[in-house]
Amino acid sequence: MIYLDNAATTQMKPPQVVEAVVKALTSMGNASRGAHEEALQASRMVYNTRDMLAKLFGCKRTDHVAFTCNSTEALNIAISGILNRGDHVITTHMEHNSVLRPLYRHQTENEGSLSFVRCDEFGSPLYEEFETLIRPDTRAIVCTHASNLTGNVVDLERVGKIAHAHGLLLIVDASQTAGVVPIDMEKMNIDILCFTGHKGLMAPQGTGGLCLREGIELRPFKVGGSGVQSYCKTQPSEYPTRLEAGTLNGHGIAGLHAALQFINTTGIDTIARHEHALMDRFYQAVKEIPGVTVYGDFRLPVRTAVVTLNVRDYDSAAVADALVQDYGIATRAGAHCAPLMHESLGTTEQGAVRFSFAWFNTEADVDAAIAAVREIAE
Repeated sequence: MIYLDNAATTQMKPPQVVEAVVKALTSMGNASRGAHEEALQASRMVYNTRDMLAKLFGCKRTDHVAFTCNSTEALNIAISGILNRGDHVITTHMEHNSVLRPLYRHQTENEGSLSFVRCDEFGSPLYEEFETLIRPDTRAIVCTHASNLTGNVVDLERVGKIAHAHGLLLIVDASQTAGVVPIDMEKMNIDILCFTGHKGLMAPQGTGGLCLREGIELRPFKVGGSGVQSYCKTQPSEYPTRLEAGTLNGHGIAGLHAALQFINTTGIDTIARHEHALMDRFYQAVKEIPGVTVYGDFRLPVRTAVVTLNVRDYDSAAVADALVQDYGIATRAGAHCAPLMHESLGTTEQGAVRFSFAWFNTEADVDAAIAAVREIAE
């Protein structure tokens, strides 16, 4: 199998990630739930992973990094924990349902209101619309860092300046960029950064988190066991305990710790160059194939390693099925949980086929995919 569905999850992980998870399964206790060596070992590993994430994302305080199961949970915590009844929110047509559905729930259950920044013909946001949509009751801008459908990266520094100039919060979905695109919360004026571990960070599924700018106060999404202040009837107010009720996925976090070590040693820039080279090799070839339509803005200086396309008027699911059954190539077809982006691109009915490349892919993988697309188009 040639695996080109890395925007959904990176299948190939660094060997040390697998080793770390196996070791944790056989030796790790429960972090913050005891004073014996196994529990202390888990606590140290969890803290070190927080610290590495804080440094990676430019988060000033290690204790303002909270672990979650994935970016969807992180976004739910952020959106439900910061928005008040009646708040107006600005978002974009680029968003994944992990942003859209919590915002729709805010709209229906919390009497909130939403405004959407539209996209241009290439699927990039119309930046001038952010400022025009701001109202007296606007509380936050919630947006993705990169589209999971087109690979287009949003200029967060530009959006962050607009947000903070008007006293708004900026909440960012970094699902597609964490680990492969540099992120600096301070420079980009990000107030809450939500991320997942199983994509660009090359960690196990079931890992993720959110990073908070100092001074941000989030209401807990869930309450329960914390390992501290056990006689208190409410969830402890201190971060990160405030947001981490229940036992953490320590085994997964051990894998995330090893993945972060691999990324730090290899270098994000090195990883990004490799992935971008594979993406560009594929894009330059398939865009010339008669009957192939490619979506996204490939003029952008920074983008993720995604090429999304359609072949003639074929249903995207049929193309993806042919790729996997006839050529052994795994891709993703359909709506990609990004309904408004498909509306913007005019692909609501057909869907689209997404090829997404990662560190462990090779030029041979790319060339096989090019040949397959060419044959299907012919």
